[in-house]
Amino acid sequence: MNETVNIRELNDKIQQESYFVEMINLEMGKVIVGQKHLSESLLIGMLSNGHILLEGVPGLAKTLAITTLAKTLDAKFSRVQFTPDLLPADLVGTLIYSQKTESFTVRQGPIFANFVLADEINRSPAKVQSALLEAMQERQVTIGETTYKLPEPFLVMATQNPIEQEGTYPLPEAQVDRFMLKVVVGYPEKSEEMKIIRQNISDDMPKPQAVVTPEQIVRAREIVRKVYMDEKIERYIVDIVFATRTPDDYGLKDMIPLISFGGSPRASISLAMASKAYAFIKRRGYVIPEDVRAVCYDVLRHRIGLTYEAEAENITSVDVITSILNAVEVP
Repeated sequence: MNETVNIRELNDKIQQESYFVEMINLEMGKVIVGQKHLSESLLIGMLSNGHILLEGVPGLAKTLAITTLAKTLDAKFSRVQFTPDLLPADLVGTLIYSQKTESFTVRQGPIFANFVLADEINRSPAKVQSALLEAMQERQVTIGETTYKLPEPFLVMATQNPIEQEGTYPLPEAQVDRFMLKVVVGYPEKSEEMKIIRQNISDDMPKPQAVVTPEQIVRAREIVRKVYMDEKIERYIVDIVFATRTPDDYGLKDMIPLISFGGSPRASISLAMASKAYAFIKRRGYVIPEDVRAVCYDVLRHRIGLTYEAEAENITSVDVITSILNAVEVP
């Protein structure tokens, strides 16, 4: 009985605390036409303290979406265009010698921002990618002998173009795993594209207003962690992840030759946190199986390794996840 009362109280608290989600959606909706899933994914990443990898052809508002989100938050935003000649110092900063004072001073790089857009992350060499991924994981940067904490909230959104392979350095699986979500951005509908054209050729392009402070987001993250998750939901999450490792146990014998490796415990943690953030966005104080299913594709698609056999049969990680969700019993 007490638990029911607590969930009711938690639900009321989250109803009050999540009011800003609607305000952010309204402001982003002024600029971003359609792409509801992209906007939702950015909010999930921001609320669950995870980073996002976006994949899509050029011109699908990937850069515009995170710029708009940063403007609604009145937060510091920086964009880094990754190129083959980029150096780690260009990203994290460096020590500069001053002849006047005869000492070294620190010049902080663009990584010192609340929102960092790593545009076309696969265009720069491994050394630069590693510098960014260290900052993502440790939330700190070392310049010279001093370690500097990165600001809160801190969110990295990296983009990559799936159609261009020439002159690129694909992210290794271990590094891709550090991104909480991998979101594939698709083309808009016809009606949406007409609206995009009208909006972009008109005289006054709408501008988003700052409606939330970074402090509110940090507080919201603490509340997201308090969203109630039943043991049955936890078991459901574990079953989904275990089905990527041992599909045979879940009646998925066909999947054994298709999967080279499954999700790690980081996948389970990300799935749980993203489900809680999704419930918060939907203004609920508890997680339901539909929340897990809603975020499952973005959390797992980059964490399942496919064999050559799967690639030969044109089977993608999305197909594997769909089969798993159909096979694992819903609580």
